[in-house]
This record gives sequence, structure tokens and C-alpha cells, in this order.
Amino acid sequence: MVNNSNPPSNSPLTKGGTSSSSPLAKGGDNMNSPLAKGGDNMNSPLAKGGDRGVNILEVDELVKTYKLDGVNVEAVRGISFTVKSGEFISIMGPSGSGKSTLMHMIGCLDVPTSGRIIIDGEETKDLNENQLAKLRNQKIGFVFQTFNLLPRATAIRNVELPMIYAGLSISERTKRAREVLERVGLKDRLNHRPNQLSGGQQQRVAIARALVNDPAIILADEPTGNLDSKSGGEVMFILQELHKEGKTVILVTHEQYVAEHAERIVRVLDGKIVSDEKVTDRRKSDNNSEIVK
Repeated sequence: MVNNSNPPSNSPLTKGGTSSSSPLAKGGDNMNSPLAKGGDNMNSPLAKGGDRGVNILEVDELVKTYKLDGVNVEAVRGISFTVKSGEFISIMGPSGSGKSTLMHMIGCLDVPTSGRIIIDGEETKDLNENQLAKLRNQKIGFVFQTFNLLPRATAIRNVELPMIYAGLSISERTKRAREVLERVGLKDRLNHRPNQLSGGQQQRVAIARALVNDPAIILADEPTGNLDSKSGGEVMFILQELHKEGKTVILVTHEQYVAEHAERIVRVLDGKIVSDEKVTDRRKSDNNSEIVK
């Protein structure tokens, strides 16, 4: 049975604990920043979306079947769960469990064989490719393990990319991109290309890009997988800070110690959910700590 109860009120993140040297510390000194005051500026690209307690994602009896050499292979077999607005969950499972296939369908990168996905009140089942692309652009911010940055574009130009598809003006794109990059601690790296950045810095650019259109959901696929322990800790700190400020975060991982940064873990095995539990003793990262097993 899926446990859809609210996260515990004594979560270690409800009391803050932000490092004063962090790029997200105290909401930042720039009160026009998109993360300032936890997103109180409703014109900000990171303003809080939706009321806590409302389902932001509904997955109902999801099935994905592939045909390989004439044989039907069920990668996802009747998965159902919900995610509430402002929740931070981990989808965890070993390689081959179906978690990546599930993530692709949640992110509208693939379509299910059967079942329903509802994102922020919009059902994806009958949407065409253009409508799915629009939904991805407006509702979902992706953070990938391999960063997926344009190698010849600067950090600020990489972050502007989703806003080009959204049709924003050049001045608005530049303003928003600068704000989110400053908020993830890259104020002095705006004009650096990916090969001039460390792995952790590249992932911060990817997080800024995911945030800039104020999506309903941040979908992070193994975001620490290509990082050293310190950079991984910094990335998990940023995700936890964003969750504290009202963002919905869905983290896909195969690592228990990464999954425990969330407030709830949905475990997937052989294409099915085998458990859905609250995390009673959450891990907490800060901007100066390493992510450890």
C-alpha cells in the first residue's frame, strides 16, 4: 500500500540549519533574488507554486512494456503513487528495477503503455508531442547525472535555454539566468563554459537551468552520480534548501545514503513499488560537508 501521509513535523530541515557561507544561506542578501525570503516575490522565477498538501503528481496503475526480439518485457508493472506539492521524495532502486523508465514517463520523456499521469492537474495521456514539450518546459525542471550542458555555451547561456523555448525576451532571460546562477553560488562563473567548470559547478548550472522557469516539479536523476563526495554534498544541500523554500523535489537514485536526504522513499524493484515510507532520521548536508555513506 502506498503511504501518502504528510512528512513528519520534526524533520531536521524544518529548523533550518543553513550554513552562513552557503550560496543559499539565509535566502541571500539580494532581496530581489528568486530565492530570497523563500520565494515571497511571486513574480520571481522561483516563487512558490501550489499549496502544500495538494497533489502535484498522480501516477495511477502505470505500465510500460517494451518488445525486445519479439518478447514483451514489462519495465514498469502497475505503479501507483502520489506526490504532494512541496514534498521531497526519493525513488530508489537498483539497476534494472524500472526507476529510470518511471522517471522518463513522469518527466514526459516517454509515454506509458497504459495508466495515467497527472502533473499539476493536467493529465498527460492525450497530449501530443508539442503539448508534452510545452508541459515539460513549464512544469518540470530536469537535473541529470551527466549535466547535459551545451559545451560551447557559457553558464548564463545554458541557463537561458528553457526560457528561449518559453518565448521570453532577451532582457528577461538574462535577468532571470543571472539571478538563479548567483543564488547557487556561481556569481563569478556566469561567462564560463562547462569545460572551465568543475563537476560540482556544472551540476549547479544544471540546477539553475532546472529552476529558471519556476517548474512545479524538480526531477533530479542521480544528481550526485558523477560527483566527488564534497560536490555531491553541496548539490544535496541545494536540493534540501529548495525543498525548505517550498519546491517539490523528486530524486531518483540507487544509493540509500542519497535517498535518505528526502523525507520519503519509494522503493522500486522489478517494475513494482515494494515499499513507500517516511524517512524518520533524514540526512542533512551543508555547503561545506561531504556526502558520506
